[in-house]
Amino acid sequence: MDSNSPQPESTPVPPSSDPLTNQFTSLNDLAHELTSLQDLANRGSWLSIVDKVNRARSLSLLNTPHDHLTYLAYIVLSLTKLRRFQEAQTELDSLDDFNSHHYRYETYPKIYHNRSGSMVPFSLRWLHALLPIKLGNRQEGLDRFYLLLDFVREKLDRNGNDESVKVWRKREVFVVNHIINQHLSNKELSVCIDLIDALISRGNLDPDFVVEIRLCANANWGFGWGKCVIWNKALVYLVGKDYLSAVREYDECIERDAMDYVAINNKAICLMYLRDLADSIKVLESSLERVPTVALNETLIVNLCSMYELAYVNHSDNKRTLNNWIARVAPDDFDSSCTRV
Repeated sequence: MDSNSPQPESTPVPPSSDPLTNQFTSLNDLAHELTSLQDLANRGSWLSIVDKVNRARSLSLLNTPHDHLTYLAYIVLSLTKLRRFQEAQTELDSLDDFNSHHYRYETYPKIYHNRSGSMVPFSLRWLHALLPIKLGNRQEGLDRFYLLLDFVREKLDRNGNDESVKVWRKREVFVVNHIINQHLSNKELSVCIDLIDALISRGNLDPDFVVEIRLCANANWGFGWGKCVIWNKALVYLVGKDYLSAVREYDECIERDAMDYVAINNKAICLMYLRDLADSIKVLESSLERVPTVALNETLIVNLCSMYELAYVNHSDNKRTLNNWIARVAPDDFDSSCTRV
């Protein structure tokens, strides 16, 4: 159990159309049955998405280039979530170059009246960078992430004061997030600081956060600058073994965000170090009951099972009950072997 290193926050990337505009009243206006796909993704039903995409393809239900790209984004994301990385890469390989005229609205004026630009979902560009890393080719993936960052910044510079700037700013932080995590894994901390400083110089981070952000990077945390500010006090107390004060800070984090599983997990760790295993277990179990879709992650479950082993003679019964519950509610990509049953 690693109480000092919160896991990096995951950032959802809904593979919807790019860009979204006010002319659409529902997700289904963007692509065939997109609402259904989005609902399945929110529930972590990745296997159902794969089945739905394959069925739509076999029945020729996808009528526009945009439909095909949107469904491709969902199946690649689902296969990636299911750790079927080679299959996901094979799906991506079916595409031409993202800049091809085949993927531009103006190529099909009869279908997309008065629209121009790329119809490639941003999530596909992100997955294109992520998959080489998942397949063991870190450098290729990192190179692609830097190219994606250039693409995002080009959009920002070109759009000026356009209403889409806010979206592209979030995407810039999102891409930098992934790049920094890769450099952190290699302990290349000076590169991380340079990337953060670049965000600040571009006006995409509040300069008042720079100290907290740098502390997070130097502590080898997964980059999540919005949460660094909240977690920083707790980290200082935790490193100083002032666990009671750390618990108070994590309580504040949880009060602000009831789904902050990192704060929940670390509060339980602190209580364990205070020899209060009963409350430590209660914190984790309560979080699973309250927000199972968010709190249910492998790190938290591994820690809970370890606490069962410390607290109970017949811990196998507790872990078996937990494992059965996980089988009912967990998303398709959850690794149930972490219960060690």
